[in-house]
Amino acid sequence: MKTRHVTLSPRTSLSLRLFAGLIEEGRLRKGWTRDELAERVGVGVVTIRQVAKGSPRVAIGTYFEAATLVGVSLFSDDLDTLRREHDTQRERLTLLPKRASRQHDEPIDDDF
Repeated sequence: MKTRHVTLSPRTSLSLRLFAGLIEEGRLRKGWTRDELAERVGVGVVTIRQVAKGSPRVAIGTYFEAATLVGVSLFSDDLDTLRREHDTQRERLTLLPKRASRQHDEPIDDDF
């Protein structure tokens, strides 16, 4: 299987490395080895090593699960607040069109 190269903007790359560092810090504060965190997350230790490096190839759910387990706050630590925020966001989404369409013929500038 061919490996796909992911190109990130500098801001995204730095943010991912920051998130990875917070997860690594949380793991160390808990006194867990990477093997222990991998077992708790349900992935292999190689994946946890990739998380620690901030690899964009690791599924975001894996990052979120590792972060939650080591105590990195994602949105809200309170489950009721998180549910309310989720419901509010879903309501806002229902007010938007179901599809996005280009309103004009300007080229998209995505050159970082």
